[in-house]
This record gives sequence, structure tokens and C-alpha cells, in this order.
Amino acid sequence: MLTAMKMNWTNEQLWLRYKKYYTEFSSLGLAMDLSRMNFGDDYFHKMEPAIQTAFREMDALEAGAIANPDEGRMVGHYWLRNPELAPEPALSKEIKDTVAAVKKFAAEVHQGKIKGAGGKFKNVLIIGIGGSALGPQFVASALGNPGADKIKPFFFDNTDPDGMDKVLAAIGSELNVTLALVISKSGGTKETRNGMLEAKAAYEKAGLQFAKHAVAVTGVGSELAKTAADWIRQFPMWDWVGGRTSELSAVGLLPAALQGIDIDGLLAGAKACDELTRKPVVKDNPSAQLALMWYYAGNGKGEKDMVVLPYKDRLELFSRYLQQLIMESIGKELYLDGQVARQGIAVYGNKGSTDQHAYIQQLREGIANFFATFIEVLKDRSTPEFYVEPSITAGDYLSGFLHGTRQALYENGRESITLTIQELSPFSVGVLIALYERAVGFYASLVHINAYHQPGVEAGKKAATHLINLQKQVVECLAKQKSAVKVEAIAVEIGAKDQAESIFQICEHLVANPSRGIKKTAGATPFLAKYQLVK
Repeated sequence: MLTAMKMNWTNEQLWLRYKKYYTEFSSLGLAMDLSRMNFGDDYFHKMEPAIQTAFREMDALEAGAIANPDEGRMVGHYWLRNPELAPEPALSKEIKDTVAAVKKFAAEVHQGKIKGAGGKFKNVLIIGIGGSALGPQFVASALGNPGADKIKPFFFDNTDPDGMDKVLAAIGSELNVTLALVISKSGGTKETRNGMLEAKAAYEKAGLQFAKHAVAVTGVGSELAKTAADWIRQFPMWDWVGGRTSELSAVGLLPAALQGIDIDGLLAGAKACDELTRKPVVKDNPSAQLALMWYYAGNGKGEKDMVVLPYKDRLELFSRYLQQLIMESIGKELYLDGQVARQGIAVYGNKGSTDQHAYIQQLREGIANFFATFIEVLKDRSTPEFYVEPSITAGDYLSGFLHGTRQALYENGRESITLTIQELSPFSVGVLIALYERAVGFYASLVHINAYHQPGVEAGKKAATHLINLQKQVVECLAKQKSAVKVEAIAVEIGAKDQAESIFQICEHLVANPSRGIKKTAGATPFLAKYQLVK
């Protein structure tokens, strides 16, 4: 059991602790403050053997060790920003060639050499889900400039028809100058497949050929690759890059380059962070420090949630990005030896100082089941300063709220980490991406789990496929009935007596969408209702 120190220090004692556990990493433009985490002064010494093991395991991973024995896959997202590290020359060349192809393609789009039916592309519709959307969305929001972007990004990131209608309405009459970018490693992901089909239908309804406006990012020989054979272009996705660590592959680099974001800066920031976080010395390694703080805070069992509080509007989506990166990587049922683990760290957050008018009240005075991570950006803006009071700017207030909230939480026994970056730039965003990617890897080693597979996600996909097949059976059954029938009768008819609950939910959904032709006759209780296909 990891024990915390008492928190009743004087300001002078806190200052000494701050000086001891505040570290600047000047090559990254990053600083990290661990002083408000109440670990004992012997904590790092006690954890030294475990973190040294994590360093060795990370070295093996980067050298090309098989990280997913059940899939026979390496994990090589680190090679994306330093191709020379790839274990095979062919991989190194493929990475370099892909980055060059991304830049060339984006330049040709910007120059109008590649264009839509209406002329030079003005928009890009990015169709993906999970890592194929969260990373690109985060980077687009963090680094985009609506008045200066070379192309405006839009996203289909779900299989919600109303959400897609909303995006298409925002694009309006500009589909003829909108490039569709479909991102799926296999092409079998149903949410992305559905988004592609909805987009294709919208283009055709506007009298446009979808293939002449579409690009794919997918695996070689995949289902999507076959579908996209006559599209404008295809870019590769590799088995050794997981979706949640794919932002610095073509998945994220292509949307960013099209938007006009400096992808060389993103790659340089990640590479610089990787180089620093390879150091097997905790005091010099911010990713190792993060992982050790997560381990301390949750007692090595994820007993506390992680609340991410970036005090910068442009970082609003960072907590969503980290949710997938951390929770999909760390949330595992089994240890590496096959024993039951039930590991995980719940991640949530929004942005400061908005949260001070939302859930900070509970964080300070409610259940102490979390630790916070404050993210501070020192540079307020790139435009001239405006003073809301004599010598005081809105940015001064933002900084004041951050440090005031940090102090208010600490006074009430709530622990926090603070990350500070000098400014928000492609380089610093690359640093943040690489910082957390490696922290996840280190933490996984500390708790003896596989961070690089996601069996729970696959289980959800299988369950959804089963329900879709069940719905087809329900509709076929109703088509044969001459009168309205109850859910339980449908279940018996299709040989699914144990699926009555799912059949009820399917029928209710179908009824709520009149075009499906299913009519409901109410009963004395919801479960005595009858359903009929109106022909």
C-alpha cells in the first residue's frame, strides 16, 4: 500500500518541496510540477527497480519486439517521428515516403492541381472513429486558425445520422469543393463504413462523383483499399501502429497538412520528447515521472480518476484524446501472466476556467476519488495584448484561476500535477502527444499489463454485429405476420426466446423512425404492446 505524506505544511515547506519536485525540460519547452502529489521522499527510490524494468521493456518495444503475441504485431509508433529507428530498412523507407507523399499531396491540393468538381478544394470531410478521429480533431482544434486555414476541416466521427446531417448542413452547397478523407485500417469498422456510405449518397444527390472527391487512409489490401481503387489517392496504415497512437502517421498528418498545419513541427516535437524520455533516469524523464505519479495516486490499481484540466481553449479536446489513449491502453481485465487484473484509470476533464463554474465544486468538496492534471500555457495570444484592467489582461486572470484552483484543491486534500508549456505550437503539441504515449507504456510495465491491444473494443463490435443481425430477423418476422404481435411472440418465432429484451429495444427504435414501416399498438404495459410491419 502506498502511503501519502501529511498535507499540513507551511508555505515555506511547500516552497522547498516545489523547488525539489519542479523540473524544467528546456529542450521541450516543458516544465513539470509534482510537488502537490503527496508521495514520500523515498518513493522514487522504492520504485527504482520497477521503473528500470519499464525502461528496458520500452527499449525492447522500440527495437521491434512483438508487443501483441495474440496478434503477432510489433508496436512502432515511435518510428513515425524517427524512421531510422525502425527495425527494417524497408519500414524506414516506407515511413519517409509516406510523409513525403502527404506533403506533396497537400501542396497539390492547395495549389489547385488536385481539385473537386467545383474547383479548388475549400473543405475536407474526415470520416473516421476513435483514433482515426480523436487525434485529428484534437490537432485541428489546437492548431487551426479559421481565418487562415488553407482548408476547413469537418468530421463524421460517429454513426449518428442526425450528426452527419448537421455536418452536411454546415458544408452546404460546397460539397463540390469538399475532399472526403476516409480513415479505417481494415475498412470493416461499421461506423466509418456507414459515414462513407452516407457521404457518398450526399455527393451523388448533389450530382457529384464521390470517387473524384475521395481519398483513403487504410491498410494495404484492406476492404477499404478495394473500395477506393478508383479514388483520387490512398495512403497507408500499418499493423504496427494502433489507432490511439496513429496521430503522427498519415491518419493525423494528412488532415493536418491539408488544413495547413506544420506537420514537420509536430514530428519534431514528438521526436525531441522521445529522445528525452528514453533516458533511464527518472529526474530527467517527464514520461517516467508521469507514470510514477499515476501509479502512486491510484496505489498501482487505478483507485483514483485522472481529471485533466487544460487552461487553454485550444486544448479543450485534449482530455477526450487522452481518454482513449489512456483508458483503451490501461483498462485491461488480465495481467500479462493471464491472471485477473481489472486495471484502469478513468480519465475525464474539460477546460479551465470553465470548470470552475462546473465540477470544480465537487472536486474540492465532494468525494476525493481523483487527482488532477493542470496544463498551463504561458503565452496567452499571438495578437496584441488587451488590458481588461490597468496592467491586467484576460490571460492574467486565466493564469490566476489555474493557480488559485490548484491551491484551493490542495488546501482540501486534493492532489495535482501541473504541466507547463511555453506556448501552443506544432512542436509543443507533438511533445504532449509523445509525452503521454510513453507515459502509458511505462505505466503498463509498472502494473504488468499489455497496453497495446483492446479485446474489450472487439467484444463490443461483436455484440453490435449480433444485434444488427437480430434486427434483420425481427423485420423479416414482422413482414410475414398478418397481424400485430408482441415482443415475446417475435422472440419465439425467430428462435430467440432469451433475446426478448433486445427485441423490445429494436422494435422501439424502429417505431420511432416512421420510414421503417413498423407500427406500434400500445398495451396495458410497455411489454404488452404489439408491433406490425405496415406494407
